[in-house]
Amino acid sequence: MRLSSTRLASIAAVAVASTILLSSCAANEPTPGGESPSGLSGTIHGGGASSQDAAQQAWVAAFQNANSGVTVEYEPTGSGAGRDNFVAGANSFTGSDRAFKDEELAKDNFAGCVPSTPIVEIPNYISPIAIIFNLDGVTSLNLDADTIAGIFKGDITKWNDPKIASQNADADLPDLAITAVHRSDESGTTENFTDYLSANSPVWDAEASGDWPYEGGEAAAQTSGVVDAVTNGTGTIGYADASRAGGLGTVAVKVGGDYVEYSAAAAAAIVDESPAAPGRDAVDLAIELDRTSDAAGVYPIVLVSYLIACSDYADDAVVDLVKAYLGYIISDEGQAVGVEAAGIAPISATLFEKAKTAIDSIK
Repeated sequence: MRLSSTRLASIAAVAVASTILLSSCAANEPTPGGESPSGLSGTIHGGGASSQDAAQQAWVAAFQNANSGVTVEYEPTGSGAGRDNFVAGANSFTGSDRAFKDEELAKDNFAGCVPSTPIVEIPNYISPIAIIFNLDGVTSLNLDADTIAGIFKGDITKWNDPKIASQNADADLPDLAITAVHRSDESGTTENFTDYLSANSPVWDAEASGDWPYEGGEAAAQTSGVVDAVTNGTGTIGYADASRAGGLGTVAVKVGGDYVEYSAAAAAAIVDESPAAPGRDAVDLAIELDRTSDAAGVYPIVLVSYLIACSDYADDAVVDLVKAYLGYIISDEGQAVGVEAAGIAPISATLFEKAKTAIDSIK
């Protein structure tokens, strides 16, 4: 699943044009005046992962600019609500920071899909989850999994705790209380973050979950709420999609004997090393992330967010719109727009071919 040099070059070239395009159009504002050159028309409703919001705004703007008869709506309600809405048939497509679980698929209760048909799940948005903090005079920290777990569990309560200081000899750490901020809503970002902690630290004695497992700390809704709480606090720390880190301090995570800073390339590296989820249909491209890899340059706290759709829609009117929009997102142009707007790691050439086959089969 390595990115081919040809596809990387193509995406890089398209990114230049995408920057110009994005500066000339806004999300949910299709180019006015007549029928879409593609012949497509209508409205599709989507929503879910707030981590995808910046990329989705850019994708919607560019897609509508090229297809003036189409309206695409994406509401960043959070992954849990997005999956619920897709199950209920309220969303024609959804974004989710995890794939559906086997037991969820077994219920076969997707109201918008023809019964007994598989769903399409495409890992279209690959991004590191940044551990962000706001501490005067400190812009970066090195932390291992046990220390991160202790901070977010509430066992480590001061910034000058020896467990932090021993890994950051050059940092001027104050005798200041730590305020750890977590998501208040069910969140795929939380599930990915707690999955990393559960896999890498015995300090974290809770299972991976989209709901925060411990009492204490400060809770905030959605990605924007966590970022705002960390930004507006003092001595605060949280976790969020790396595209939203902005000017906040960030953590380099210990992997093997090194501390690895987040990057799109480091996020893509762990995805490339992870196997497909077993027992899934050919159109379901869910993967199982290997968060314990100690390979050089791998950043283990990664979010792989999915596009989810029906393979066979109960409402034929949305089929062409969904296929066109999802096909645009995975294209070189769409991935370049995502890189520019949200700093995602482009999907590999191998994954693109599998995703295109899945999307083309939607009916």
